[in-house]
Amino acid sequence: MPVKFQYNKTSLNELNKQLKIRTRALPTLKNKESALRLEVKRAKKRSDELQEQLAAALDGYGYLAGLWTEFEPGLIAVRDVRVETMKFAGVKVPELREILYDVKDFDLFRKPVWYSEGIAILKNLARIGIESEICAEKSRLLDYSRKKTTQKVNLYEKVQIPGYHEAILKIKRYMEDVENLSKASQKIVKNRHDMEEEEENR
Repeated sequence: MPVKFQYNKTSLNELNKQLKIRTRALPTLKNKESALRLEVKRAKKRSDELQEQLAAALDGYGYLAGLWTEFEPGLIAVRDVRVETMKFAGVKVPELREILYDVKDFDLFRKPVWYSEGIAILKNLARIGIESEICAEKSRLLDYSRKKTTQKVNLYEKVQIPGYHEAILKIKRYMEDVENLSKASQKIVKNRHDMEEEEENR
């Protein structure tokens, strides 16, 4: 989209002001973009690590597969996941604070000894899965913001700043041409006036 302007001093001042704003903002936007890119990688890596950890944990508990048939369904449930909203480079992202579980009472004497360990295992698996999902969402939000920032950087760097420079140059050249024409016409008028005065003096 070309820069709209008029060939006058007001338009020139406005363009200079807009150019200054964008030139000052560009380094900040570039820093934000690189910080977001880094944080997206970190969140994605953490989410992938947690997914691997979950898969490894499930494989590790494979030896208990036969025992899980004895486990009472609904003995443990996630009651609430408390997530705090944090800001990173101006982007609101979720951060896991705590997970609240509902664990039904069970008779320690009638139920198998490993029930307590089973509950701890399920809590751990739930925590890993939930944290992985939150990291994935954090990565998604940060990546969306990074893309927007990259678009803005490209807009400033490749379109608007060169556009403002070009428009300013055009206005300056126009104003110089007008000034030169004005001076030339004044000179012509002055020369004509001088010639008329010389003729009158003869």
